[in-house]
Amino acid sequence: MPGPKNDPAPDTCVAKVPMFRSLSAEQQLQVAGFARETHLADGERLIAAGSNAGVIGVLHSGRLKVARTSAEGREHTLRFLGEGDVVGESALLTGRPATDDVTAMGEVTACVFDAAAIEGILARHPQVGLAMLRTTTERLVAAERLLAAITSADVGTRVAAYLLDLPVTRDTQGRMRVHFPVPKKDVASLLGTTPETLSRRLADLQRRGVVELDGPREVIVLDSVALETAAGPEPL
Repeated sequence: MPGPKNDPAPDTCVAKVPMFRSLSAEQQLQVAGFARETHLADGERLIAAGSNAGVIGVLHSGRLKVARTSAEGREHTLRFLGEGDVVGESALLTGRPATDDVTAMGEVTACVFDAAAIEGILARHPQVGLAMLRTTTERLVAAERLLAAITSADVGTRVAAYLLDLPVTRDTQGRMRVHFPVPKKDVASLLGTTPETLSRRLADLQRRGVVELDGPREVIVLDSVALETAAGPEPL
């Protein structure tokens, strides 16, 4: 016997975020009421390193770059954010200043929650806290995998690790498909290599039957076991 009908949530930031998906459409609307809609132009910062921002940002549309600047003044790209991704929760939960700059790549719309709003949400919906912990743990594992790959001399290892940590969809044939969220030049910068070397390593994975390239930013994973082997061991 079918259960009660749940009306789908409207197009809000909350509806796109995994940690809020356990909530009903009505609850998602309530949570969305705590958000402050923010619009950014290309190059504007959502969060500045060193600031006591005390906010969580949820990306509704556009792209964000998370980067850290070394003591020598060199910027290191850490990751790129797409629709539904969350940023700022580590600094908010620890009470420490933000360590990274979060910058718009083109026009961006984000929903921003301050500390008081998050405390209220967690008090009403404790399952959101568990989902937040799960998301943070998954991000830590991905960061450790990428760090291990980047410290490797082998660019192929870095590329394989990056592919493994991209969101996966299934195409009409049931194949695993990943999408580069940004142009290859930006992916190459993230992996500490050049666009030409990135293209060569992707072509090598295709030649070995591990992946199939489908346009400039689409990759079909044909052999996930071989890709995991190429990425090196899982972080402990």
